[in-house]
Amino acid sequence: MKEVLSIVFTVVFSYLVGSINSAITVCKLSGKEDIRKLGSGNAGLTNMLRVYGKKPALATLIADLLKGVVAVVICRVVVTYAFDVVFFDNKLFIGYVAGLAVMLGHIFPVFYGFHGGKGVLITATTLLAIDPLTCLLSVTVFAIVLALSKYVSLGSICAAIAYPIFTVLTQSWRDISAHWINAGMASIFTVFIIFMHRSNIKRLLSGTENKFGSKKKEENEEE
Repeated sequence: MKEVLSIVFTVVFSYLVGSINSAITVCKLSGKEDIRKLGSGNAGLTNMLRVYGKKPALATLIADLLKGVVAVVICRVVVTYAFDVVFFDNKLFIGYVAGLAVMLGHIFPVFYGFHGGKGVLITATTLLAIDPLTCLLSVTVFAIVLALSKYVSLGSICAAIAYPIFTVLTQSWRDISAHWINAGMASIFTVFIIFMHRSNIKRLLSGTENKFGSKKKEENEEE
């Protein structure tokens, strides 16, 4: 019973945290007009930067970064210490569950008609809270691909594909016995990131995807 309650708490709490839109919240708290009525209409970091400038965009970025960390840390503490539950003798597992739920909340927020961002930023910080070494290696892949190709979307996709591979390699090296289970959970993140970039993939294949720094098409924003 405790195991079921642990999963239910983790999924519901993390999904609700993920559903909080940082850009809209920053606008409300600072008394600014709803970001969805301005610029590209996208309630995300890029549009905040274009419309309101660096400070509101930075506040949005920090709030987005914290969502994943808060969900993972709180769920780990509650499940491990309050419920006294550890799944598969693997303390990282509940972090992956929380991470997936907070990512789903960000992509399909219940408070905003299930229309959110692509989940790249929040996935990065969520995975950083779960397994910092593996996340940093994936971020390195993102940086290298971005530097070589100038495509943010391609960097995001390559980093997402690399993540479960790095999970197996680094966790087996660290003698984490459940590394295959964790790699399976990491692969779900990969599937979602690729799915959310399906339109970018089409543009990459057709040669119409905007490169980093381009301002030609606002609809190609990476959120």
